This record gives sequence, C-alpha cells and structure tokens, in this order.
Amino acid sequence: MITAIFDLDGTLANTIEDLGDAVNYGLEKLGCPVHSYETYKKFVGNGKQKLCFRALPDDRKYDTEALCSLFDEYYSVHSLDKTRLYDGIADTLHILSEHGVVMAVATNKPQDAAREIVDTLLPGIDFVSVLGGCDYRPKKPDTAILVEIFARIPDVPNKVWIIGDSNVDIRLANNAGIDSIGCLWGFRNREELTAEGADHIAAAPSDITEIILNGGERLEEENKK
Repeated sequence: MITAIFDLDGTLANTIEDLGDAVNYGLEKLGCPVHSYETYKKFVGNGKQKLCFRALPDDRKYDTEALCSLFDEYYSVHSLDKTRLYDGIADTLHILSEHGVVMAVATNKPQDAAREIVDTLLPGIDFVSVLGGCDYRPKKPDTAILVEIFARIPDVPNKVWIIGDSNVDIRLANNAGIDSIGCLWGFRNREELTAEGADHIAAAPSDITEIILNGGERLEEENKK
C-alpha cells in the first residue's frame, strides 16, 4: 500500500493571487501598504494568522486579528476567482489513483476553504481526507495532521510520501520520518527545498508519479542538479 499526502497551495493549485487579493483587501481597509503576488509567495505556508502578521508593517502587527477578519470576509467569497490547478496535476492524481495509491491533502489553509477548492477543482479524485488549518489541531510542520489522516486509513500504509513546495512540507516529513518530494512549480525554490533535506525534487507533476511508482529509485540525477 502506498499513501501520498499532498500540500494544496503551491502544490496542487496556484492560489497566490486570490490569497494576495484577500490580504491586500484587508490592508487597504486598514490603511496599510499592499504587496505584490511575488512577495506573498514568501509570506504563505504557515496559515492565515502568520500570513496576515507578515503582511502588516512592523509598527502595525497589533492589527493581525483585524486583518485576519478582513481576510476571511474577502476570501470566503473570492477564494476561487483566480485559483487554478497547475498543469499536469489532474493527470498525475488520476494516474496515482489508477495504481491504487491512497491520497490525502494536508494544508495549513483554513479547512473550509481547502475543501471547497479541492471539491471544485478536483471533483473526480477520491481523497481519503482533506484537512486544513483549524483551532483544535496545531499547524504543519507539527505532525498532528498526519495522525488524523492515518486514523482514516484502514490499513497501516507500507510507504508514505509527503509532497509539497515549501520548507513547511519538508519539515513535516522530517518530523514524521517520512520521505518527501519537493515541488519546483510552487511558491518557493530548489535551494529552500534542498536545504531542508527534501528526499526528491519534482520539476513537473509527472515526476511525482515516476518517483512514487518506482519507489523513489528514479530521478536521482535530477535531484543532484
């Protein structure tokens, strides 16, 4: 049995413009300067609270809760305005499913938004679990989200992979002692992923199937570049 646990933002879907628009909406309401989408790629990954904290000027960090509320107000309506799957993701997931790979989503994005995005963009994929950020569970890279996913899998998986685009995902894998695949099409870069100790690097979604279905024995030369 093989289990593949995917991050969402920057891994399955490019969500950065909707996330940036939601935070910029709140920043404008609070009279603060806004940021570019490229800047938001450095801010995301640790949940809504950290995203809003990082976006605020140093002298306005006390407005984090207010910005979170404004973010929710906007994002609850506009989370799918510009968000799209990365090219090749749907094909990759279908191939893994056809080979019997059990799949789940583990993200720090608020849980309701995560499920809406997955349900809308990937309606034909049977994920055993789609878990996002919530009040009762610590965020990644804490392994609590993995414990909850494994509780929903009938048999103990004999091989587990964590797939994501940032240091948060690689740290999650390292904390759990699970092999990781770092994705280069997301919000971070090869240097960050390799510095965190990613076991494999995927330059395109199709590389994920090659790595997983070949037991991690392929693409070694690519990882060394």
